[in-house]
Amino acid sequence: MQAALDLARVASFGGDVPVGAVVLAPGGAVIGQGYNRREALGDPTAHAEVLALRAAAVNRGSWRLTGCTLVVTLEPCTMCAGAIGLSRVERLVYGTPDPKAGAVDSLWDVLRDRRLNHRPEVVSGVLAAECAAVLRQFFEAHRG
Repeated sequence: MQAALDLARVASFGGDVPVGAVVLAPGGAVIGQGYNRREALGDPTAHAEVLALRAAAVNRGSWRLTGCTLVVTLEPCTMCAGAIGLSRVERLVYGTPDPKAGAVDSLWDVLRDRRLNHRPEVVSGVLAAECAAVLRQFFEAHRG
């Protein structure tokens, strides 16, 4: 999670909401990483999770990220939760909940929906206070 937090801080320097994500191979090596770049790229899909999953797929040479873990500082939205399920990651680890857009625990439970063919393990609350603090500092500075 510390690596994801470091990436989140990079996002804030570019004016994007500070969310960072890393994909870990089954052995623990980082095979993909990303941070929010919607503002920087002008791309509504440039969320940290999507960019990290894309990088991991390129690194692995396959869109199937079986056995991998995605670590992200903020609870994923519906788009990202869908991408997580479609990528077949084994585990999602996230920091702080997102009461406004969270699609894993807060508003919806997309990843554990029994109608879907892939349901990764979900671990929440890892370094939650630190993840929330990075977001809070960003919004306090931008809302003035």
